[in-house]
Amino acid sequence: MILAALLLAQTTPTKLPPANPLPPPGAEESAVLAPIEAMFAGLAARDGAKVLAQTRPEGSATVAIEKPDGTRSLKHLSWAEFTGGIKPGPERYEERSGTPAIDIDGDIAMVWAPYQFLVDGKVHHCGVNHFDLVRESGQWKVLNVTWSQRTTGCEAP
Repeated sequence: MILAALLLAQTTPTKLPPANPLPPPGAEESAVLAPIEAMFAGLAARDGAKVLAQTRPEGSATVAIEKPDGTRSLKHLSWAEFTGGIKPGPERYEERSGTPAIDIDGDIAMVWAPYQFLVDGKVHHCGVNHFDLVRESGQWKVLNVTWSQRTTGCEAP
């Protein structure tokens, strides 16, 4: 028993090996992310038409809002309603996303990532984005986006 413990101690590392970074997205994952990144660029430019160009017309946007007092609400918008709310203005919009989880099966894909939404460089709200996409004629389009939205606990993604 003692010999076995000594042998185990000699072969068991005393610390974990260094962490390796995640590999960069492959070509297929990059293609899935392209319309999402274009949507964020349209939002930053405050151009609803650029956002709408990345979507499928039958899709929609849904937000699950959590207020600081803990009350919750759900708001469902058509793409026209969602992009109609994107108007020119003096504020600078920026969306920062964490490392996304991407799943692809044939012509459907799902992207899930934490985010922070900034207005003029200050965190306005945060949560998680969930996109579902479809590929048609070789092009990925956002069918639906659902996101959580809160103003507390907004650490960098």
